[in-house]
This record gives sequence, C-alpha cells and structure tokens, in this order.
Amino acid sequence: MMIKVLGTSWALFLGMFMLMVGNGLQGTLLGLRGAAENFGAFEMSIVMSAYFVGFLGGSRLAPEMIRRVGHVRVFAALGSTISAVLILYPVLAEVWAWTLGRVLIGFCFSGVYVTAESWLNNAATNENRGQALSLYMIVQMGGIVAAQVIISQGDISGFTLFIIPSVLVSLAFAPILLSVVPTPAFDRTKPMRLRELIAASPLASVGMFLMGGVYSAQFGMVAVYGTEIGLSVGKISIIVSVIYVSALVAQYPIGWLSDRMDRRVLIIAMGAVGAVGALLAALLGAGSFTVLLIGAGFVGGTSNPLYSLLIAYANDFLEHEDMAAASAGFLFINGVGAIAGPLLIGWGMGVVGPQAFWMFIAVLMGAMAIYGLYRMTQRHSATAVEDMVPYSPVSPTASHVIAEVAQEIYIDAEIEEQQE
Repeated sequence: MMIKVLGTSWALFLGMFMLMVGNGLQGTLLGLRGAAENFGAFEMSIVMSAYFVGFLGGSRLAPEMIRRVGHVRVFAALGSTISAVLILYPVLAEVWAWTLGRVLIGFCFSGVYVTAESWLNNAATNENRGQALSLYMIVQMGGIVAAQVIISQGDISGFTLFIIPSVLVSLAFAPILLSVVPTPAFDRTKPMRLRELIAASPLASVGMFLMGGVYSAQFGMVAVYGTEIGLSVGKISIIVSVIYVSALVAQYPIGWLSDRMDRRVLIIAMGAVGAVGALLAALLGAGSFTVLLIGAGFVGGTSNPLYSLLIAYANDFLEHEDMAAASAGFLFINGVGAIAGPLLIGWGMGVVGPQAFWMFIAVLMGAMAIYGLYRMTQRHSATAVEDMVPYSPVSPTASHVIAEVAQEIYIDAEIEEQQE
C-alpha cells in the first residue's frame, strides 16, 4: 500500500524532501555559523526562538492567504521568500538580521507546509491516508538527516552551505507544482478554547507545552551546544542525526504499545527515560562522545513520539466532532512552548555553562513524568484498551493540516471498529 502511495504522489514527496533538507540545513547551520561570527549563546537562542514565532504566526495566517489567492500563488510566493532569506544570512551576519530572517522563514515554512500538506491530503484516499501520513513523516525525518550529512561535508565559514538550501527550496517547486492539481480553498478549523482543551485533558495540554520546549531545543540549539563544548561540525551533525533517526525508529514500537496499555503509564515511562538520557548527556557527555550519542538517542526516541502519543491520549476523552479543533489548539500550545524553549536554554547556558542545554531538557522530560504521575491520582480510571482511539504518528514539524489528517484516521478507525 505504501509503495502505491509513493507511486501516485512521488513528485510531492520529492519536493517535500528537498524542502526538509533546506529547513534542516538552515537550522543547524546557523547555530554553527553563529559561533564563527562570535554570537553568544543567548543571542543565538533569540535567533532560534524567532523561527517558532514566525511558524506559529504562519499557522494562523496561511489558511486565510490560501483562501484569498489560492494554493499555487501562496506556495510560490512563500517558497521564493525562503530562498531569498537563506542567501541573505551570510551577507547580513548580525543578530537582528538573523532574528528577522528566522521569523520570516518560520512564517514561510509554516505556510509552505500548510499548502503542500493540503495537496497531500487531497491526493490521499480513506484507504491509504494512514500510509501517506507515515511516508510523509519518513520524508520529513529523512530530509533533516540528509541535511546533516551535507553540513558535515561543507565549509561553514563560506557561502556554499547557504546556497545549497536556497537552491533546494527553489527546485522543490518544480516536482510539486508540475504534479498537483490546485485544490479549492479550505475552511480552517477553529481551535477549542484553551480552558475547554485543558479541562478535557490536562495531561495532554501540559505535555504539549513541555514537548514544544524540548523539540525547539533539538531543532535549533544542538549546534549551539556543540560549538560551546568544542565539538567538530561532523560530530554535531551526527548528534542531530541520531536524535531524528531515533525519533523515527521509536514511533512505531511506541505506537504499538500505546494501543495495548494505559497510555498514561507509557507517557510517564517515556518522560522518565528521556530525562535519564538528558541527565546522562549533561553529566558525562562532554567527556565522552559515545555517551552523548546515547543520551541524544534516548531524548529523540522519547520526546518526538510523545507528541503523537499525547494527541492519541487526548482523543480518548474527546468526541469525534471536537478532535480537529483540539489538534489546532494543541499546535498553538506546542508553539508557545517552542518559542520559550531556546530562550530559556540560552539564558541557562550563559549562567551555568553548555550543560544547561541537556539539563533543561531533563527538567522538561522529568516534569512530564511527574505530572503524569500526579494526573493518575486525579483521574483514576484509564480508558479501556478496546475503547482507545488508534495511535497515528505525527511529527512536531507538521502543520495543522497533517494533525487534522491524523484525527480523520482516528475517527475512521474507531467507526470501523464500532461497525465490526
């Protein structure tokens, strides 16, 4: 089935792969180049946080832009802007310029994801939507990992590594725009009120905020940490790759477990494992690259799948008609956490040193586990396994479109089970 999905939508997946390579390149590359430009850890945290400010804004405004001028124009305009900003980074090597550039790129990537993912959703059918979602996640993670390979082979002090993502983003237009049929404007689901969302699932709501901080740390601040402790570009690229490969590999066994046990127990266990991995990296990572990789694997393999698990857990307590609205609300909560994450890490690294990077992640993952234990004392009954909505993998990099696609899969699967 997945081969069939790839056969019908290969051009769209190829274009998205190139977009993810471009995004993965600029995320790590700026952290490395910032050190070469003598930017401090807190200055770089502002730059990294700016991406998520733009991304959150884009997720709110892109649907309206699409409704007004159409998918093709929005996609082309935002993609062209991304390509231009990537070229300008090495030309305007100032904190303020990079911060503005990251806000703009975050906004544009959010809009590009909304547009491309709506095309993907339009091309998928009820029978293959789950496979399309899984393949899309593989493409996303694969693009980020491929970006690290490119960085490890280039010179961060020159222009070439900035030109490559710019070219890739520009080339990504061709397979996508030449293969898709423009879809009609869509109606954006209004998010649930935060008060209602938190009341429905306090654990998922708090977890989304915490995981936003962890994800933004992985996406932008790993390179800053690596340069602070004197790692080579190659080793920093390996750490980032391990985080995302671990996330991809862990999604499916965790999904299997989540459909067969009390999800709260799994959430607590994953938070604890992630916290232990981060503490291991904080205490011993600077002296042992192997330990650093083990810690990164633990963190990546638990924090990223937790995003999907928290959505699935929340759905156990929601009516079908509320699921899409809840996913939009969770994206907002996650985005706020992602904005705060790099800023707190940058401040911590300035106060206690580079190990604050892993210590911050350990605190967030530990808080996830502790709050999960607390919630088990407040909501004693767990949802019966046969009544739980199926787990579906969703990447934190996805827009609300893919989040709502996952909700459709949950609903369809549950309806099928009820009919049987």
